[in-house]
Amino acid sequence: MICTRFLRQVLESNRIVSLIVATQYRTFTDSATLRLALCIKKRNMNTISSKNSLKLITDAGNPSALKIIASSLYFEVPIDIQVSQKKETKSCIYNQLPVLECGDNHYLFNANSASCYLYNISKVKHEFSTENKEKQDEILEWESFKLQAAVQPYLLSLFSGKKDSNTIIMESVFQSINSYLGQNPYLLGSFITASDIVVWASLYAVMQEKDIPDISFKLPAVKNWFNKLSISDNTLKAVDLITQSKGISAFKVFFENYSLPSHLSKNIKHIKDAAEELQQTEETEGPSDADIKNAKSFWLKGRDLVAKPRKLTHPILPKDGEKNILITSALPYVNNVPHLGNIIGCTLSADVYARYCRLRNLNVLYICGTDEYGTATETKAFSEGLTPQQICDKYNKIHSEIYTWFNIEFDCFGRTTTEHQTKITQDIFWKIEKNGYLCKDAVDQLKCEQCERFLADRFVEGICPFCSYEDARGDQCDACGKLINATELKKPRCKQCGSSPVIKSSDHIFLDLPKIEPMLKDWIMKSEKANWTVNAKNITRGWIAEGLKPRCITRDLKWGTPVPMEGYTDKVFYVWFDAPIGYISITANYTDQWEKWWKNPEQVTLVQFMAKDNVPFHTVVFPSSLLAAKDNYTILNEISATEYLNYENDKFSKSRGVGVFGDHAESTGIPADMFRFYLLYIRPESQDSFFQWDDFITKNNSELLNNLGNFVNRALMFLKNSFNSTLPNLQLQCEDYKLIAGINRDLHQYIEHLDAIKLKDGLRCILNMSRLGNQYMQAHKPWVLIKGDEQEQMRAATVVGLAVNVSALIAVLILPYMPLVSKQLQLQLDLPSDFLIVPDNFVPMLPEGHKIGTPAPLFQKIEVSLGDELKKRFSGIKDATVLPTNPVKSESSGEKIVVSDQVIETLTVAELEEEITKQGNIVRKVKAEKANKDIIDGEVKKLLDLKKALASTQGKSNESSKEKVCKKTKKK
Repeated sequence: MICTRFLRQVLESNRIVSLIVATQYRTFTDSATLRLALCIKKRNMNTISSKNSLKLITDAGNPSALKIIASSLYFEVPIDIQVSQKKETKSCIYNQLPVLECGDNHYLFNANSASCYLYNISKVKHEFSTENKEKQDEILEWESFKLQAAVQPYLLSLFSGKKDSNTIIMESVFQSINSYLGQNPYLLGSFITASDIVVWASLYAVMQEKDIPDISFKLPAVKNWFNKLSISDNTLKAVDLITQSKGISAFKVFFENYSLPSHLSKNIKHIKDAAEELQQTEETEGPSDADIKNAKSFWLKGRDLVAKPRKLTHPILPKDGEKNILITSALPYVNNVPHLGNIIGCTLSADVYARYCRLRNLNVLYICGTDEYGTATETKAFSEGLTPQQICDKYNKIHSEIYTWFNIEFDCFGRTTTEHQTKITQDIFWKIEKNGYLCKDAVDQLKCEQCERFLADRFVEGICPFCSYEDARGDQCDACGKLINATELKKPRCKQCGSSPVIKSSDHIFLDLPKIEPMLKDWIMKSEKANWTVNAKNITRGWIAEGLKPRCITRDLKWGTPVPMEGYTDKVFYVWFDAPIGYISITANYTDQWEKWWKNPEQVTLVQFMAKDNVPFHTVVFPSSLLAAKDNYTILNEISATEYLNYENDKFSKSRGVGVFGDHAESTGIPADMFRFYLLYIRPESQDSFFQWDDFITKNNSELLNNLGNFVNRALMFLKNSFNSTLPNLQLQCEDYKLIAGINRDLHQYIEHLDAIKLKDGLRCILNMSRLGNQYMQAHKPWVLIKGDEQEQMRAATVVGLAVNVSALIAVLILPYMPLVSKQLQLQLDLPSDFLIVPDNFVPMLPEGHKIGTPAPLFQKIEVSLGDELKKRFSGIKDATVLPTNPVKSESSGEKIVVSDQVIETLTVAELEEEITKQGNIVRKVKAEKANKDIIDGEVKKLLDLKKALASTQGKSNESSKEKVCKKTKKK
């Protein structure tokens, strides 16, 4: 702490301080030394002005130097390296090695800070989010004090010939790395940073010891991460440089002459004690005597204590004296097909929660539908040559079919293009106006004089005024996430024709958010104490902290809910005022008693699901509208907002064919429940995650096939073969009650996690139950007992009977996650429908004498070759030539032509012929690579459009052009 305070004083002073801070400051926290390192750069000391201005002085085999050398190679920052075989120093500055000389008498003694410094001055670095900056600091602190305190004593004992056999410390290290990785390929996401290099270099020497990789590689994520870094040319070269090509022996020589730093010595006892405590906990892990007693009590009381599930009848209405839960998932926009990230972020997550709530006997209504008004619909209609209503009809059907295939069940899946939408939206508008929470103003808007229309936000693109992203939309930047006004864009362009729009004035109506703000803040303070995800809280607080401004709720469009106020009847409501009201109007289409749900905050709990980009509209704009209406509306109570799901190491992209979209998932031949399982297993609850085919196959084959499927199938098959499919009498012993108590513990955690909408953790509880079941059967070996005497046969009966009961509980708990798998297992168990409820405690699910159905495998192995095929199939076309977004000026008449979804000015004959040649090459390429049919069709359409344009430009008819093509074909 003293060191940290010292550095803070240095940084807060206005002096340029040399980094000759000697060895007593070796133990600076890495976040602090990093800030001091960055201070060098910020104050422009000109210490890296030439290739040779950075110099590393070190001794051979020093793992700390390995960090710096590998960072230099990875991040392409050249340094001179001086490696000495002995610790001979020319100056007191070099008493502790390694040291990075930055020029002009400035030095970095801390290897972590040096690595981060090299990363930050690199041209190949990635920009960090605030969250990742904090995570990097946390990782580097952990590496300095926890990882080093584990690694260095281990290496000292290893190379001295007195190897410490207690590997639990290293196991805890790998568990920490596994936790930091999460679902990401690297510690901070999808790219390598200084954090990866620092941790990898610390582990490198340890991992050369034959027993350690076996410990770490029990965790596939750690194994993949370490191997990816270790086989890189950069790290291989770095190892050769620091070891002088002598391999592990160089590390041995280094540690033979090495003494442990004092700050690590202080931490070792603490770490060993904690590790030994963890080991004892794991060795004795299991239910306590009290847990066993409690589990036994509930088991013996039997199934009669559990309530029967309620019968579902429509319309579902709130009930007095009960917990009534109204669930919505963000309305998917109707202009495109949802991809897997859209599905897990909204509809699938809400479906799991709704199913779970019903299994807990709660009164639930789940509402969703397509959001159909606005600019994006007009744009899509224009590109497909359809009317907006035809587009809505087409894509509403597509969405509905996709969700049906994914086994997502809504109580009502509707749409916003209805009379109820108009009626309710206008009613809320008039109430807000009556209560004085609207204001009017003239708005400067972008108008395309070539298209002769005001451009709605999504018809405009340009450079973001905040982060300079070149393709920011007129309402929000996808790069930095900030909301913007279209007029704030730099170099704006019309998406229809590509020309530069001009600013014109137009009168509009605003929601007076500053006037509503006191009510909103009061509501937020009360509501966020409930179950809000961290990102929802942070995003909402950020909006409030920046200060609310009046928000325009009208637009100069034709497709939308009409504004009923005189003087504004040529306008429609802005989609983000209008769209959330869709939840209400869809409910009104479901039942004429909709107000019992939406004007009943005392009896109804509103839970909403969405991705994080939708948060401010559900926690600020929509609640402000309902509060301002003062009509006793039910307002959000709980919100579950996910981060983003990416595809492999890329983003989902329909235009590039990257990733699995809902309409293509079925074509993989993989059942929908397998997709559901994996998406929920990697649900991006606290950070972005990645859909990866290799991991998908691993999880299917290990967690589903070898774990859950193996347990259930072996239990049911044994009951069929040895007991005529009939559940025997159970004579439970102490070991059996231990299993019941363990299952009970996981059941309680399952309920706790799902109540908190931590769906990923709930799934892991189920998988742990099947793991416990497998261990139980393996330990007691009923297949051996059944061959013994009568007492042993009775014991076999108890073991298999209890295992089948665990399978029955799993059949219920898995239902929200994999409904079809659950149904198959229910049929195999012949589980009565009145058993479909999640009990508070594990009780006998099936009584003595119950006869099960026919067992069959629930899961199939997915071959790695199929994963490779699918990975290639959905990788998209990344190097295809794209037609220019901005129009190419020509000397022709200036007429516009449409090439697929793009409108461009007429090209000259030569330009068109050149584009046709390029596009022909693209078509041949996508066909040769057997790309998705949609991709091929899209590229062929572009080619045909270009040929039509050429024929038109040459003054020929399309027919004659086609005839010419046919003649050429015949000739060939």
